[in-house]
Amino acid sequence: MGDDNGINGDLNANLRCQSTGDPQLDNAVHQWLTWDKNRRTRAQVESLVAVGRLDDLRSILCSRMRFGTAGLRAPMGAGFNRINDLTIIQSTQGLFSYLSRYFADFKSRGVVVGFDTRGQEESGCNSQRLAKLTAAVILSRHVPVHLFSTFVPTPYVPYAVKKLRAAAGVMITASHNPKEDNGYKVYWCNGAQISSPHDKEILRSIEEQLEPWSASCWEEELVESSSLRTDPLTQINSCYMDELTSLCFHRDLNSSCPLKFVHSSFHGVGHVFVQQAFQTFGFVPPIPVPEQKDPDPNFSSVRCPNPEEGESVLELSLLLAERENACIVLATDPDADRLAVAEKSDGCGWKVFTGNELAALLGWWMFFNWRENHPDPADTQKVYMLATTVSSKILQAFARIEGFHFEETLPGFKWIGNRMHELTKTGNTVIFSFEESIGFLCGSMVPDKDGVSSAAVVAEMATYLHNKNLSLNQQLHNIYQTYGYHVSKTSYVICNDPPTIKKIFGRIRNFGGEGSYPETCGGVQIIHIRDVTTGYDSSQADLRSVLPVSKSSQMITFTLQNGMVATLRTSGTEPKIKYYTEFCAAPGKSDVSSLEEELRKVTAALVDEFLEPEKNHLIRRFI
Repeated sequence: MGDDNGINGDLNANLRCQSTGDPQLDNAVHQWLTWDKNRRTRAQVESLVAVGRLDDLRSILCSRMRFGTAGLRAPMGAGFNRINDLTIIQSTQGLFSYLSRYFADFKSRGVVVGFDTRGQEESGCNSQRLAKLTAAVILSRHVPVHLFSTFVPTPYVPYAVKKLRAAAGVMITASHNPKEDNGYKVYWCNGAQISSPHDKEILRSIEEQLEPWSASCWEEELVESSSLRTDPLTQINSCYMDELTSLCFHRDLNSSCPLKFVHSSFHGVGHVFVQQAFQTFGFVPPIPVPEQKDPDPNFSSVRCPNPEEGESVLELSLLLAERENACIVLATDPDADRLAVAEKSDGCGWKVFTGNELAALLGWWMFFNWRENHPDPADTQKVYMLATTVSSKILQAFARIEGFHFEETLPGFKWIGNRMHELTKTGNTVIFSFEESIGFLCGSMVPDKDGVSSAAVVAEMATYLHNKNLSLNQQLHNIYQTYGYHVSKTSYVICNDPPTIKKIFGRIRNFGGEGSYPETCGGVQIIHIRDVTTGYDSSQADLRSVLPVSKSSQMITFTLQNGMVATLRTSGTEPKIKYYTEFCAAPGKSDVSSLEEELRKVTAALVDEFLEPEKNHLIRRFI
């Protein structure tokens, strides 16, 4: 085996390390240096031992990653709770063993593997290398792997899992996380992200066999030499674009569209695929932001690679749109599963839509076109829209008036994807799903959020509305007039200390004495409390939450007397406490400014009274 540009190297390096004086830590160091073949990550551990940074060593070696709302996600670098060559090999061994036990036909179905454009020079970790090591582990056991030959959007992996009838899929990505991070996202055979009990069983399987099985697990070259490796790129891209036409309702308008669109791929994978999606819809491709269209693992031109942060990270896109006289800006996050949208305002400046506002527009658009093609009211009984419970209730308002079904899930698209699968099996049609963090799915071709298809759908919606002399923002207000204004606020504070997070939520659960939750927020009476972490729901006769209990994360929802709903929850992928508030007004009520002012007051109280940012040294969101 080759030296892989100096990444793989001498295994005897562990013999040179001195004792730390802590037998448990010494054992962890010894295990790492014995198993790890990546010269750079071994050197990172050796240097920490040499300078006696024992707390840092304990931090990276004495705990392991856990599956969150988006699989395994952590900083790249040395350590058992980091993303690196060794932990990816260990994770894949555990996944392989579990799949082998679960699927009798595993050897004929195989696994799909994709990757984004992330990388880190100092650890020698990059998404492509980690994807090849994932494939090598599986190929070493003579099971087929459908490994994409180049970077792809995250939704291509679940799409390929379904199309190829694979047993599972793995996507190496950390989506919109900081550049230091990477991740290992696992999809089940139904194309949805894994959920319980599979996640727990896979983790157990990983921990049962931490030592790499053989030298073959480290051989990236296996993906070039093995006859069991196929490249699904051409087939999957062609099928995806063909199927995308099912979401195109007004191609005749698109081909003569007078609007100009700007697209930023945030230094990630989206550029080529969004261009193709536009062409599939009959559009001229959007104007790319030149500084951001090519992959760059350092995300050099943005403060953070998350388009959800709004105008502050869309600066280059908006400047280009001004120069090109484009009225719509579309931004996909680095793995192209999320979509941000901004529209030129009538006067001056830009309207950057929130995830909840975009969902109102897309939900309206999908039902409007569905009804055009299904005029029989009876057909509506089989139609569903889905949203996570921390997202806007606007789809619920649609459903109440239009007669289709709406359901909520726990946060995370894995819950939506799995619910979609259940509904489809019983003959139902899910026409739109979303989570407020700019994650949308139009139709049901992929059981995960999809920024590529959503970008093309938004472009067509904007074109149709322009033909009716309406902007996206004007139509949003039309929707609110019909279904009721839904004013919402979503933000977060950063907390890098898990014990502090536990203390904060413990205080909320014992706010007025042991087992007593807060009774007011900002002077407004709290009438119901749902604590999904403990399974408590005061609105239910048996006081038990209808949503599944999720003990691995914190989430408490307050329903206030004035009709406002507020939720506090921990992020499954980042060191954040997120907060969500929404005011749902009745149809026809149009005094938006008073709604927004009341929302602002209660949101400020929610954060200050329950989270106590200054006292707990929380970092408020920078805008």
